[in-house]
Amino acid sequence: MTPEDAYLAQQRLLVIAPHADDECFGCAGTMARIKSLGGEVYVIVCSVGDLKHYDGTNDIVTGQCREDELKEVMAFLRVDDWDVLYRDPETHLCLDMLPRRELIAKFERDSKLAIDRIQPTMLALPIASYNQDHEAVFRAAFTAARPGVPGEKAFQRIVLGYDNTSLFWSLEREKFHPNFYVDISNFLDVKIDALMMHRSQMRPAIHHSSAQNVEYTARVRGREISVEAAEGYMLFRQVF
Repeated sequence: MTPEDAYLAQQRLLVIAPHADDECFGCAGTMARIKSLGGEVYVIVCSVGDLKHYDGTNDIVTGQCREDELKEVMAFLRVDDWDVLYRDPETHLCLDMLPRRELIAKFERDSKLAIDRIQPTMLALPIASYNQDHEAVFRAAFTAARPGVPGEKAFQRIVLGYDNTSLFWSLEREKFHPNFYVDISNFLDVKIDALMMHRSQMRPAIHHSSAQNVEYTARVRGREISVEAAEGYMLFRQVF
């Protein structure tokens, strides 16, 4: 086992995702690699709900459809457990309307997979973007990850912000600049297969959120560190 594999094998990863599919866009390869090494992986999805897609049709994708797809993905990736915080259509895509303290409490102590409950060693957060839910979840989760008094508050030694294919459309000062990479060369197919299980969310190849673009992005990230494919993160904290 390489030193890198030994390091990842020891991790208890908690991925916090605004919506079902964000966990795959950002972290599916990392999740698969950690699980293959005997580590633990948990996923919190903040909301699923009925939604009419902005794609020129009147089709409504139901929250139940989104959750069924998520359940399939979670089984495929063999995560240890997963949870959905909100299922009502009033909250879906309106997480920014919730009091931030409510979201923070969910992440810290109230949800089934709260930080206080599972004590993750590695925490992966969605980088804030033009999507209001991503912004709200990042701010609340970043607050939940703040250091506290040892023994009184769970402390995550690694805190990461994960990629999303929409981050190219950001103000210059908010651009995503990865400085922490996970080699997923052996897990790129797993990442794509998991993403494709979110069938209702897949877009044609020309779209930035297509499976093809996710593959291209992973290969570009890989070339940045001289491997076949990688997932890039922004490192907020690492403590040895």
